[in-house]
Amino acid sequence: MAEAMEQDMRDKKIEKIPVGPLGLIPLVGCTELGSRVNDWLVQWRKERESEHKSTIAFAGYQKDSFIIQADTPRFGSGEGKGELKESVRGDDLYLMVDVCNYSVTYRVAGNVNHMSPDDHFQNLKRIIAAANGKARRLNVIMPFLYEGRQHKRSGRESLDCAMALQELVDMGVENIITFDAHDPRVQNAIPLKGFETVQPIYQFIKHLLLHEKGLQIDSDHMMVISPDEGGMKRAVFFANVLGLDLGMFYKRRDYTQVVDGRNPIVAHEFLGASVEGKDVVIIDDMISSGESMLDVAKELKRRKARKVFCCATFGLFTAGMNKFDEYYQNGFIDRVLTTNLIYQKPELLTKPYYINVDMSKYIALIIDNLNHDDSLSGLLSPTERINRILTRYRAGELDNQ
Repeated sequence: MAEAMEQDMRDKKIEKIPVGPLGLIPLVGCTELGSRVNDWLVQWRKERESEHKSTIAFAGYQKDSFIIQADTPRFGSGEGKGELKESVRGDDLYLMVDVCNYSVTYRVAGNVNHMSPDDHFQNLKRIIAAANGKARRLNVIMPFLYEGRQHKRSGRESLDCAMALQELVDMGVENIITFDAHDPRVQNAIPLKGFETVQPIYQFIKHLLLHEKGLQIDSDHMMVISPDEGGMKRAVFFANVLGLDLGMFYKRRDYTQVVDGRNPIVAHEFLGASVEGKDVVIIDDMISSGESMLDVAKELKRRKARKVFCCATFGLFTAGMNKFDEYYQNGFIDRVLTTNLIYQKPELLTKPYYINVDMSKYIALIIDNLNHDDSLSGLLSPTERINRILTRYRAGELDNQ
């Protein structure tokens, strides 16, 4: 499958000239993912054949690296600035930012500060400000949507995500690419600009099949579970493309008190058919503390599920890994899958139950298509690719991938 996709990219029929020379700017905290994306783009464009590549419209189409060096230094007071180290005039720029990477630090009056989402977002705006008026087009790849959990107003409170999107658009950003937005309706804040929220369903299925042998993917042996009502659309799509039954838990909360900014969960109630003897896939957008995911997994095991696989686009693990270790040792969870779209703790990558879902190739595909002004619909609707990999899995052809 991987070889076939790479061949497709090499043989990609060039029907449109690029919007401009491609430029990739991974901001601090996103450099590792940016480097992986860059490697794919360099490889594909060097191997791609086209009679047009020698024309002036394709100037800079092939490079040893598309990464443009940028810096966001800090003063001793904690103030900062954005600085480009090379010209971006006429470039089609793709800025990559990981707002969740708290491992990046800076000093304020001699004290060490860990970068918050606010700091990363401010750095993004600084680089946009440094490039604006010079670049041909500005595009932002923001896997974890900044303030995506504050996407709607309840009472007298701020509407942070909508304001942030409008701020980026006002600064000249044309396209915003995010993954598994908490609520994609937030794009209504910028109706005249490009906004895509991408689902990594295919990548989850692919990596699960590569690591788990002997799964029977049919409604008699497997189910998809949504841990809450808010994630039903995601789970319905997952279940439909695999031809599986669907179950859902809903949370009973205590609305008389607020703990850590939310109403505490009293119990998880299940709606759906029996899970006894079945493998179950719990699908959600993020694992924050992991409390909900683990409670659901334990409840499914109590109902005699065979194997429990926890899939989440973003693995924040804000409460650490000890609880996950404990649940794995007690047999409540079998696998945990999250992507490398945000910062991953080094210890996470060493866990025997953890599967790292690499998204760099997918991001590179999106960037390559956008740079040619090609449609993204084929990438955003992976049903055909999912069917192909299921056929190969059932035929036992994924062993060496």
